[in-house]
Amino acid sequence: MTKSARCGRPFRARPVNNLSVFGGLRQWIDPEKTPTVGRTPDYRFSLANERTFLAWIRTGLALIAGGLGCAQFLPPLPIAYLREVIAVALLVLGGLVALRAVDHWARTERAMRLGEELPGSRFPAFLAVIVALGALLLIVAVLLQSPR
Repeated sequence: MTKSARCGRPFRARPVNNLSVFGGLRQWIDPEKTPTVGRTPDYRFSLANERTFLAWIRTGLALIAGGLGCAQFLPPLPIAYLREVIAVALLVLGGLVALRAVDHWARTERAMRLGEELPGSRFPAFLAVIVALGALLLIVAVLLQSPR
């Protein structure tokens, strides 16, 4: 039970601004010098938040590696510049995932410190749809490339 709920006041979390990607830039780069807000959360929750961040970073790195792999090893496809489009799309998506990871980590840490609800995100669904569409595009490219 939260302190405000014990005092008889209803606990209402303020909405977190999901559009403020660069608002906490200083917290991203140098969290030690950023003035801390609220109370220090249970270290287990902070470590879980950090593990989630690292999982997103691994996903971003995998997308970047896939983009470089497409650029270097995928043979030319029957559609002009399709190989380059796939490579650049994977590289850009990998960079976006990395930026989104650090933003989500910072917003979650802040919400935990302030006792607010954790920020929601549509990004995992967005990423899943983009990856599925990319897979469909690759299936079409493979089928067009296959010998008849």
